Amino acid sequence: MDPVVTVIVPVHNTLRYLERCFGSVDAQTIGQRRLEVIAVDDGSSDGSGDWLDAWARERDNVQVLHQEPSGGAGKPRNVGIERARGTYLFFLDSDDYLGTDALRRMVAMADEAGSDIVYGRIVGVGRDAPVDLRTTSAEVDLYDSPVYWTLAPYKLWRRALIEEHGLRFAEHRLLNEDVAFAVPAVLRAQKISVVADHDCYYLEGRGDGTNASRQDVDWADQLAFVGGILRTVGELVPAGRERDKLMERHFHGEILGMFGEPYLARDAAGRAEMAAAAKALLDEWTTDRIMAALPPRLRLRAHCLRHGLVDELTEIVRADTGTTPGPAHLDGERVYAAYPYFRDAERAIPDSAYDLTSRVRLVQRVDSYAWEGPVLRLAGSARLSEIDPAGHGVGVLLRRQGYTYWVPAETADDGTYTLRVDIGRAADGEPLPEGLWTMRIVVTAGGIAKEAWLARPADRAYDVSPEPRVVDRGAAGPCAAGLFHSAAHQHLNLDIGDTRRLLAVSARGTVTRGHFGRVEATARVTVPGWPAGPGGPGEARLLLVREDRTLTAPTTTEVDADGRIAARAVAEGVEPGTWELQLRLVAGEFSRDVPVIEASGEPLRLTVPVPLVRQVRRRAARMVRGH
Repeated sequence: MDPVVTVIVPVHNTLRYLERCFGSVDAQTIGQRRLEVIAVDDGSSDGSGDWLDAWARERDNVQVLHQEPSGGAGKPRNVGIERARGTYLFFLDSDDYLGTDALRRMVAMADEAGSDIVYGRIVGVGRDAPVDLRTTSAEVDLYDSPVYWTLAPYKLWRRALIEEHGLRFAEHRLLNEDVAFAVPAVLRAQKISVVADHDCYYLEGRGDGTNASRQDVDWADQLAFVGGILRTVGELVPAGRERDKLMERHFHGEILGMFGEPYLARDAAGRAEMAAAAKALLDEWTTDRIMAALPPRLRLRAHCLRHGLVDELTEIVRADTGTTPGPAHLDGERVYAAYPYFRDAERAIPDSAYDLTSRVRLVQRVDSYAWEGPVLRLAGSARLSEIDPAGHGVGVLLRRQGYTYWVPAETADDGTYTLRVDIGRAADGEPLPEGLWTMRIVVTAGGIAKEAWLARPADRAYDVSPEPRVVDRGAAGPCAAGLFHSAAHQHLNLDIGDTRRLLAVSARGTVTRGHFGRVEATARVTVPGWPAGPGGPGEARLLLVREDRTLTAPTTTEVDADGRIAARAVAEGVEPGTWELQLRLVAGEFSRDVPVIEASGEPLRLTVPVPLVRQVRRRAARMVRGH
């Protein structure tokens, strides 16, 4: 039987990584009978070739091929393609490794969806993953997903796609040999899928500086090579918005990204040569849409390259390499990056090259929230990205249908804030009306304002903490108030009036009966903020309830400063029947009948029997009627 998937592994002097890499292949749950492994030793001198031969001798599904060093991973991968028999190909670098169930999951996706390419979730080990894929999908849109931003070969490829179009890796190159292969493959694929719910591929960042991407290269030659990739995109995708989205990715990764430390490391002649090579590509392929989409640090580089400002480019790159630019410039509703030559009349670089207004985001978190009497106190941090947090204005909008109120926060220069929402004064000095209130944080700086939902602290599970309570609203009287997090997004909301019944769900108690209908009952419940004191606004009464009647028993109560209520009542002459015990809480317009439960959680019930004398009289009456 032909294998289902062929794993192709180029190897060059990676002996210390081989056991982990090939061990991850051995551990695949897809089964060794469905798996073919082709390892191509590309002229290793550290013993890697001997290790591969020994490993292969113990396995029937492994081929090891040896060749002279080719100067890159492209040629050994191509050799593997020529020998492969699997329906699918997977390219694994010898210093990386697979998640245990990766191939089975990816093949299952390809079989079920008819995929030409399947992306698996990549995890960076000592380096960042190129793209964080979060959503598993049987089909993704190339122009409306992040998949084009990761063109590395660590994917499952249908071999028929590769052979139909004669696709191969660029040979004798250290950089972007995989991009030259992936671009035509991705653009010609009929269906691309993603497996994001499993860690499929672990990408190693070598600490010894030997990753190919860290090696010195001829950057002018490399830019000319990238020009061929851009021409492939131009041939396969018509001019317009979709092509521009793809080109933006290449200007990020393969062109403008080179103008950092590699650029500064060259002498003046070398920098001029790099600049000339990049200018040719910019002149041919950039559009206004691409320029606007680039971040300012790359947009500035592009502007300087297109206009021959090589010295200015050097200073801008130097200011951006190894240091953090100073605070952005605020000008009304616009924000400009703090790079050299901003509004320098001699250079006349347009403001648009520095503009980062569209990239300003509200960055915020809630650290804590708690009640201080009738005041809800929230603490956290909130700032606008790209802008010095000193001088930011912070506040919260309280909204419900027909109402919007603004509550300002106290702020510090480090972006932290303290917000106090006084329920008795939050409505422009008046008590906050009852209802469910959304809470939106707003941060302002200059003429810029951003708002977002307040979210629960990240270290809290879904709950309604802090506990709901009764708050004093002055002339409006006491009412219930609580916080809750929306189930869908965990947004923080304020409940005034206890419409979600968050307060005093049940009480614990006891009940006993004596002779002649005498009943004694107790109940305990905690209601934070409960108004205490004889003759005060808060009352607690014990009730005996049955289907046709409710009895209110004379009740004595004790309330401590933490809102713990202890109630005791004695009722005489309670009629026969089965009664349930309830505790009625009344404070101003707030009223709640709380069921009293046993320790087991069951409702507390009491059965009062018919008195013995009455039973004797009833029996005598029945006997008389019987005569």
